[in-house]
Amino acid sequence: MSCRPCSCWPCCCRPPSSSCGIGGASWPARRRQPDVELFNALGDIFSSDALYVSAFQLSVLFLFAGAGEWVAERAGTLNISVEAMLLAGAFGAAAGHEIVAWSIAGLVGGCIAGLLIALIQANLSHRLTANQFVVGLALNVLVLGLTAFLATEIDLGPARAEVVSVPALSGIPLVGEALFARPWPAYFVYLLVPAVWWLVFRTRWGLEVRSVGENPQSADVSGIDVNARRRQAIMLCGLTCGFGGAFIVLGQVGQFQSSIINGRGFIAIAAVIFGGWTLRGTVIGCVLFGLVEALTLATPVQGYRIDPVILDVAPYVVAIAVVLLFATRVRQPRALAQPFVRGLT
Repeated sequence: MSCRPCSCWPCCCRPPSSSCGIGGASWPARRRQPDVELFNALGDIFSSDALYVSAFQLSVLFLFAGAGEWVAERAGTLNISVEAMLLAGAFGAAAGHEIVAWSIAGLVGGCIAGLLIALIQANLSHRLTANQFVVGLALNVLVLGLTAFLATEIDLGPARAEVVSVPALSGIPLVGEALFARPWPAYFVYLLVPAVWWLVFRTRWGLEVRSVGENPQSADVSGIDVNARRRQAIMLCGLTCGFGGAFIVLGQVGQFQSSIINGRGFIAIAAVIFGGWTLRGTVIGCVLFGLVEALTLATPVQGYRIDPVILDVAPYVVAIAVVLLFATRVRQPRALAQPFVRGLT
């Protein structure tokens, strides 16, 4: 079959010339049109204040959970119960606010709830030497079912913290509202990273925590109570996760829902792995994951049509990819997930 120069794509065996119109538009122009639409949509998304507000809100949650998980893992505990601690913190915040009708009471309630889950994890893992992974999964399932049941039995009303703006900084384009016009618990994140860094790298307690995560036998010979330090690290993780769970209720959603955490605890664990078990890397990972999830939330708002299922699973696909890529390429604490029993290890 012969090809005529004036024939149109794809009937012809070669692309049409620029003068050959298909539907009133030239072929190169039609080919560029989807790319132009995509770049325009991305430009609209990244120029929206809502994207950075959402990214900061989610990053606060990931940072509180990730920083606590980082300390626990540096002490040698594979703390899978981050999800349970966050969910308990969210429920505790809603319950505390319902009882006292004051946002600070909700924050305290969330921290206490997170500490209670951490207490169970710590004693089962480092007093009874139960399998850390199994204990964490069991707590996740238990807290998910328990909070869902209690939420149906207890009428938990709205719970929101007051928004505090920094006058000189909240007007900065794009990021001013996101960083300096937030509910007041969000500002604690600016103290979180320096405080955790100082605690782990500038105190004797932090030195002992790092030593029990690397070589618990040598730490034990030096007179350090290995399991006590590991329990304390988990309790710190419970405190920060409880705060993070309380923040998502008081500073973002405004009401408790049984699906309010929705796997974000596992994303915080992935951020620790992404960061190579370093504090700086963990912070970067938390911010990146917050931005990725914020993008999935902002895309439908901007009108760019993507299958909602793809948007829902995107953060978790990224988390799985991070674990697969980085888990074997960086050095984890040598005693991570290894129980310690004096005289047997």
